[in-house]
Amino acid sequence: MFTIGKLGKAAGVKVPTVRYYEQIGLLPPPDRSEGNQRRYGRDTLTRLSFIRHARDLGFPLDSIRELLTLQDDPGQSCAAADAIVRSQLAAVSDRIARLEALRCELERMIDQCAQGAIGECRVMQVLGDHGLCLHEHQAAAPDQVNGSEPPSTRHTHEACKVKPD
Repeated sequence: MFTIGKLGKAAGVKVPTVRYYEQIGLLPPPDRSEGNQRRYGRDTLTRLSFIRHARDLGFPLDSIRELLTLQDDPGQSCAAADAIVRSQLAAVSDRIARLEALRCELERMIDQCAQGAIGECRVMQVLGDHGLCLHEHQAAAPDQVNGSEPPSTRHTHEACKVKPD
């Protein structure tokens, strides 16, 4: 049996995270000692490690909940799990495309800067006027990481080289 601290350490998460996962139902309520301390078995460690790994791969909690539900019924088809993973892969691909567009725009800003005075600095000009940007872009907010908003631009690294002026 594990205490909450030892469980968290074994799975690589902090104690408040364990409590949170219990609160939202991803982990079952723990057994309690006579002194009312939480006590966890190896099954809970396995489940918590699953959750941690899924979070490391960027899965949102709702998808993890679905995957855990599937895991609890091992006889069923894995098609639903495949669909969840495909959705996460699409979200990651979309985020990468947005990040590449941001990287290209930042590189272009630096390349166009003449290293002169701030008053003529291209970096400052582009930051002040989004219309000077080559690509439509916006940074991914945490809820966009899950694919709720597709990227507005897809491009290759070659597109970064274009300098309209």
